[in-house]
Amino acid sequence: MQPSNREKEAVLAWGSVIFEEERVLLFGGVEEVAVEVKMNDQGTNDFVGGSGTHRNVHSDDHLAVEVPDTAHQISSDSWFQVGFILTTGINSAYVLGYSGTVMVPLGWIGGVVGLILATAISLYANSLVAKLHEFGGKRHIRYRDLAGFIYGGKAYSLTWGLQYVNLFMINVGYIILAGQALKAIYVLFRDDNEMKLPYFIAIAGVACALFAIAIPHLSALGIWLGFSTFFSLVYIVVGFALALKDGIEAPSRDYNIPGSTTSKIFTTIGASANLVFAFNTGMLPEIQATVRKPVVENMMKALYFQFTLGVLPMYAVTFMGYWAYGVNTSSYLLNSVNGPVWVKALANISAFLQTIIALHIFASPMYEYLDTKYGIKGNALALRNLSFRVVVRGGYLAITTFVSALLPFLGDFMSLTGAISTFPLTFILANHMYIVAKRNKLTSIQKSWHWLNVCFFGCMSVAAAIAALRLIAVDSKTYHVFADL
Repeated sequence: MQPSNREKEAVLAWGSVIFEEERVLLFGGVEEVAVEVKMNDQGTNDFVGGSGTHRNVHSDDHLAVEVPDTAHQISSDSWFQVGFILTTGINSAYVLGYSGTVMVPLGWIGGVVGLILATAISLYANSLVAKLHEFGGKRHIRYRDLAGFIYGGKAYSLTWGLQYVNLFMINVGYIILAGQALKAIYVLFRDDNEMKLPYFIAIAGVACALFAIAIPHLSALGIWLGFSTFFSLVYIVVGFALALKDGIEAPSRDYNIPGSTTSKIFTTIGASANLVFAFNTGMLPEIQATVRKPVVENMMKALYFQFTLGVLPMYAVTFMGYWAYGVNTSSYLLNSVNGPVWVKALANISAFLQTIIALHIFASPMYEYLDTKYGIKGNALALRNLSFRVVVRGGYLAITTFVSALLPFLGDFMSLTGAISTFPLTFILANHMYIVAKRNKLTSIQKSWHWLNVCFFGCMSVAAAIAALRLIAVDSKTYHVFADL
């Protein structure tokens, strides 16, 4: 198929053009002609494909980004299943820490208003990314694919780097949480201080590796999402009920924000990073890749589910924990509550098991990358495929577990992750991509709004990173590596 005369004339009007045809098999099995355009030194211009689609290409990166096919299953899940995947992330065992890591530094007014605002802006930012999933007439099943399509190869690599850091640090936090849950169970029955937190983190890492080996891809979670929801409800209901009981029986609590003026500034900024961390995955296109067509409409349904019904359990346990214990709230709520041993044990076991499932969701982009790179397809139980998962996924989680045991400062990791990756991926990049992709359809007011978001969240990202690094430095002086917290 040759480009039409109209297409040629549109490009030649701006500079010299070299057309190169190659057939690209898209994910839906549709063949499309990709036409490479090389511009002269007059600057950036539109890319004209054989299908007549337009996109922006930066002047210093003219070559189309090579996007690999995927070894994982896509376009197979209902919006309801995808909604549960998103809700699993929001109501993971991380919710047991928000009373201490969000409410204590912000207080009642800052915490409540901050959580509501974070919910609204996170829904808005995620909807921008979801609406770009089919931008240019093709599906972008990875965040880096979308960024590469809009900006070029350098943005592809940068986005992949940011996303990798984001997901790796989230998984570090999950293994710390799983280790804390196991230690809490141990202390309930045998408080002899013989088993340290790093030992439990190691056990949690092994359990996560076994689950990663057994579940080949994200869509294969299936019934495990139901178990995840059940486990979440167990520890949220137990935490809520026991905190309510303690709050009724306890004397008046202190809700004043602790610390000096300087420390309050840094902890407030760090808590703002925790707010955006609470609601965002940093892997929305990868999750959206699993949903059935129409992908945008179905993904929007999943997002509305996540940010309405999905956030209610998290709100409930976060506010109740802070109400019951005030500034003395632990960064792991189940360490603060009082109640029957078997009930607390059940809640901690549920938190441990749910964390294993949630970690698999956030590790799936790395698994997909490695499986695709090395051609791991077909029967999941085939010897080559099974051996690959044992060695590669086991190795990845071994490194993650080592870092978790080395620096088990959960709140600090949440702040740093929100600062250096969640802010850029979810808010800065989402708004700027939308400006570039829809530049001819946006009014000047709309463009100004998106630019305001880019600038504001850029400043927040820098400030939150500084605050998080300060917190890590302070905690590193207080605690040693492989600390038993």
